[in-house]
Amino acid sequence: MRPLTIVALSVALALPGTLVQAQGDIAKGNAAKSAGAKQNGVRNGSAVKNSLPETAMDKLAAEQEKKTIFEDPLQGVIVNRTVTVLGNDFYQYFSTYWNELNENNRYSIAIYERPTARWGSEIWIQFRQDRVFHTFLSPARQAAKGVAEAAAAIVEQNITRTEIHRMTFQDHDLAPEEL
Repeated sequence: MRPLTIVALSVALALPGTLVQAQGDIAKGNAAKSAGAKQNGVRNGSAVKNSLPETAMDKLAAEQEKKTIFEDPLQGVIVNRTVTVLGNDFYQYFSTYWNELNENNRYSIAIYERPTARWGSEIWIQFRQDRVFHTFLSPARQAAKGVAEAAAAIVEQNITRTEIHRMTFQDHDLAPEEL
């Protein structure tokens, strides 16, 4: 079955109009396979009653069948590039607030820190190689929680603005970002 899927995708990629159709055919084949394997408690022709509720593994398998081939498997990663205790505290607080705001976990971001003797720690957050938040944290660790909460809201606004701008603005003179 695997070589057939590879051949179907190769043909779909070669012919630009058939990519969506090929994905639909694959999804229909998977749905028919799963429907044929288990119908009304009958498995492979034997009458087995399925009176148990659907398990978490069944739900996970159904979700994985719905995903497309081109989905990013690393969505929602928060990279911790902090080096001090203060930076780690900021990261912990920020990731908690970020996960509350960004329930879909669609965006991968990185948190960087550069400790300085004069100003405490310089902290910035990057999304697609662009800084969406930049601040200096004083050496007092109590300030990290409030700054992290404000940072989560600011980062969400800046990422939303960046994504809207990226999707709507077409500049024919410049190529898109390659990295």
